[in-house]
Amino acid sequence: MHYRPMKIEDYDAAVALWLSTEGVRLRDADSREGIDKYLKRNPGLSFVAEQQGEVVGTIMAGHDGHRGFVQHLAVAAVCRKQGIGSELVCRCMNALKNEGIQKSHLMLLVDNDAGKRFWKRLGWEFRTDIELHSFILDGASCAN
Repeated sequence: MHYRPMKIEDYDAAVALWLSTEGVRLRDADSREGIDKYLKRNPGLSFVAEQQGEVVGTIMAGHDGHRGFVQHLAVAAVCRKQGIGSELVCRCMNALKNEGIQKSHLMLLVDNDAGKRFWKRLGWEFRTDIELHSFILDGASCAN
């Protein structure tokens, strides 16, 4: 397995993997332009796993200078249970740590039971003391 930082040229392969991975949901922000902007803003924090030149795993991460945020961990179904996901997480966490980030968050779909088991096994804790709220800016205005 070959691991390396993700680049925008991986976009089509990454999207194909994400679309075939249960528990991964894509939104407008996952457009080529959105991912390109994210990778440029967070260089060296997102990774892919390649097998024989094919992307079989991804993880993306960024930070706000205080907390890290992890998303789009996906491993091709035929490549699971080989430590690829764990290695991608490890590389991602080390990259964030090198940026001075000591704590990271991730969001899981509520019905992603396999994802919950995976992250719990790696030591991530489910939080019950916070709620996530979202606001879509596209076409909306902020009124007082």
